[in-house]
Amino acid sequence: MRAERDWTNATVKATRDVADGIREILIAPEGGATSFPTGSHLAVRVLVDGKSDLRHYSVVGDEPFSGCWRIAVKLEQPGRGGSQYMWTLQPGARLEVATPDTHFELSRDVTDVLLIAGGIGITPMVGMAQALMRRGAQVRLCYAARTRAHMAFVDELQPLLGDRLALFDAAEGQMMNLAQEFAKLSPHGEVYICGPIGLLEAARKAWADTGRPRTGLVYETFGSSGRFASEPFTVKVPRFGIETIVPENSSLLDALTAAGVDVLYDCKRGECGLCVVDIVEAKGTIDHRDVFFSDHQHDANTQLCTCVSRVAGGGSISVDPPYRGDSPLLSGPEIQKMAATGA
Repeated sequence: MRAERDWTNATVKATRDVADGIREILIAPEGGATSFPTGSHLAVRVLVDGKSDLRHYSVVGDEPFSGCWRIAVKLEQPGRGGSQYMWTLQPGARLEVATPDTHFELSRDVTDVLLIAGGIGITPMVGMAQALMRRGAQVRLCYAARTRAHMAFVDELQPLLGDRLALFDAAEGQMMNLAQEFAKLSPHGEVYICGPIGLLEAARKAWADTGRPRTGLVYETFGSSGRFASEPFTVKVPRFGIETIVPENSSLLDALTAAGVDVLYDCKRGECGLCVVDIVEAKGTIDHRDVFFSDHQHDANTQLCTCVSRVAGGGSISVDPPYRGDSPLLSGPEIQKMAATGA
């Protein structure tokens, strides 16, 4: 069960490739695109294997672009199917989207900011850089990717930032030194970072080593990133007598929902914590892909976010969802009976 949000019909106005494997999509909602906070996400209904699903994409820029909300989608191969669907869209295609909202908003009074982006994590940083330059803040953007060809929106960011933009091309051996970058900040400076889980973990460790307040490091990730490649695993819910397989291209949350376990969720990005369940037993390695829990909580392995986290090594996991009186929607035997009869 998802938290409620405002939905509207929209049309794809234009698409273009802005880097290798990254496509920009302009989405025009009925009535025109409204303004939005920096760091906002656009929720989009997608079709995956003929079924409706939900994906979130960061809105690019700090204001509507030609009457549209602008997003950029990285084609994931393999993936859960959302990006592949988005890449099929042509101008004129109809969509259902929700008004942008944010869990990653830029502070209104910060004046010294370091922005860090890894790969597709550049999308929310474009708007943050624009907003900070408008307010006259001290800002620097560090952008890392596999190659220069995988870097999107550099043609917009270079004229805007000049020498405040630093590019790190991994193929050329250019690596970001987080400790050095953090040291350049004033005592009250803040860091905003978006990228894969490995980059976030390194940043959190380097930030802790500085002794600065934890609130000065603000971050988000994308749910597809993890320490291990996605593979199928088994999930069990002993309280309800349910056991099912989580496919390689499906989330634990999706598998539980399909099995009749009504888990509350919202962001589907490992940020809000609504979809958390207790871990009863695990065989294999739990690949925590969220940013909701601390490193200490990850090490404890007592809970996980079902929207992004997985089990590696071909293992299994037994979980216990919060009891709300309406979960599961059906019992395990009822689901098996319906499957056998085709009901």
